[in-house]
Amino acid sequence: MVYSQQEVALTTFGGNGEGWRIVYSTATHQEIYDYVIKAFNTAWKYRFPTFVLGDGYQAKMREPLELYNPKEKGITMVETYPLIGLPGEIGNNRQPQHLCNIYSLEEELYDVVMKVSAEYEAVSSEIEEFDEKNCDGADIIIISHGVVSRAADDAVKALQAQGIKAGYFRPITLRPFPTKQLRDAIARSSAQKLLVVESAYGQLYRLLRQEIYGETVPMETLFMPGVGIIDYDIINKVKSIL
Repeated sequence: MVYSQQEVALTTFGGNGEGWRIVYSTATHQEIYDYVIKAFNTAWKYRFPTFVLGDGYQAKMREPLELYNPKEKGITMVETYPLIGLPGEIGNNRQPQHLCNIYSLEEELYDVVMKVSAEYEAVSSEIEEFDEKNCDGADIIIISHGVVSRAADDAVKALQAQGIKAGYFRPITLRPFPTKQLRDAIARSSAQKLLVVESAYGQLYRLLRQEIYGETVPMETLFMPGVGIIDYDIINKVKSIL
């Protein structure tokens, strides 16, 4: 955890390869607990690396949460199994376990990448999560993730109370990104602007520009890396651009 949302680029696409992975962004202490449980199930079910993002500000906060056994909530944990250290003796009563991490032939690597890509795209719609409020007919949609989305939610409530038609969209999965759902929210709005709010210098903004390429609604930004964002900051920004 860092005191800023500066891990987005690294966790969504960073590293060697094509970056097929699942990234959850949490907003509350309860979500951290819930999504860590969910992440283990997701990783074992779909067999993709899975990340749960928090924020340094969450580490400084105190708030109640419920600790529970997944079974008490009707959550069935996906059965796990060892990949190494299997019982038996190689060459005697079991075959060796091959965990390939390199491909010498370009054509072989191509086949593997295309297979994994197809598998990822096939399950993405099952994994994508988001939260949306008041986007229908909104003049502005505030887009944020993680702990910052709490301030955005409060800001939208205050703006609505003042007669400003503001909507809220929060991607819970940053990868796979709920692109279709955000495009649908924009289509149902009357948005003159999209406002991207993040505690980083444009990492969510760059991800959004890639995911909703072709949308014509202008995007404004509120970047506050390393410092906390409160509803007051967002309200003032909205009023300054509408």
